[in-house]
Amino acid sequence: MQTTAASGALFGLAFGDAIGKDIEFQDYDTIRRVFGPEGPRQLPDPALVTDDTQMALVVARALVDLGPPPYDPGQLAAALRAGFVEWGRTVEGWRAPGGTCMRSTYRLEVSPRTPWWRLTDGRSKGNGANMRVAPVAFVPGLSDHDMVGIAQLQAAITHAHPTALAASELTVIALRLAAEGMPMRDVVDALYKRCSSRRNAYRQDVLGPLASWWSFDEPAVWMQFGWADCAAAIERLWNAEGYADDGGDACAHLGVRGGCAEDCLALALYCALRHPDDPVAAIARAAATSGDSDTIAAVTGALVGAAHGLDAWPSGWVVRVEYADQLAEVGEVFDTEEGSAS
Repeated sequence: MQTTAASGALFGLAFGDAIGKDIEFQDYDTIRRVFGPEGPRQLPDPALVTDDTQMALVVARALVDLGPPPYDPGQLAAALRAGFVEWGRTVEGWRAPGGTCMRSTYRLEVSPRTPWWRLTDGRSKGNGANMRVAPVAFVPGLSDHDMVGIAQLQAAITHAHPTALAASELTVIALRLAAEGMPMRDVVDALYKRCSSRRNAYRQDVLGPLASWWSFDEPAVWMQFGWADCAAAIERLWNAEGYADDGGDACAHLGVRGGCAEDCLALALYCALRHPDDPVAAIARAAATSGDSDTIAAVTGALVGAAHGLDAWPSGWVVRVEYADQLAEVGEVFDTEEGSAS
């Protein structure tokens, strides 16, 4: 595993978030007129971030505070719940926090004795589910089995649609494979195969009665909806990649805007594939879209940062981005040789 993969991914997430923050959902032609055909390649000053980076740090802090794995699912759910509630109580409106996150964290706060799975949003597959999952990929000593269970759990506490769970699992798998040196094209192929092999998988050990609460007596059937959505998103990616690249709007190329978890992942993979040797170009491309620019660029930044490590980013950015001290602290904890255990 790349020795600074965790730091590279966490800072990459924050860089993409900061670069895309002020241009999300803007018209692509407007972005191009302002930043040129390569998109925004400079970190803003000040380099402020959105809820994407904040919530990723909540997940990271919960894992760090609980110590080394294995984790008790109940204790981890409680730690994540407390972190998400505190975030929801204090987040500033200008960070454009997602509606699902805000509604879910409010319910979690006002009903502290009610199980989380009764308060989450089972209809939401928004990208808030996987924008924050990156830290899970780099916990030292965490097995792949436990890693994907935690990825689904952290999503399910606020976004409990099966597609949100599946996309979060695929995102964390992509991050770990990229950090281990797998070429991004092979990563995409591996994710597509996983959509089939995991078709009937339901993580009862971490999700408990979630599926039954949402009126599905057969959890495996419930999860099939999620894996089918993710497979379709990867197929859209493949179709777009089959055409010559004009350097334009990735959202237009895939026909989605990235608001859903599976589409956000597919767009991030697309940008990473188109710019395999230039992480800055990848997040600039991801930000210069007509869709959810900050989150697409954040997930892209995590992917290419995991693949290339911390040194791939401009050195001046690392000290300038908001929450640099916290990102560095978590990265240092996770950047160990044990992080490649599986």
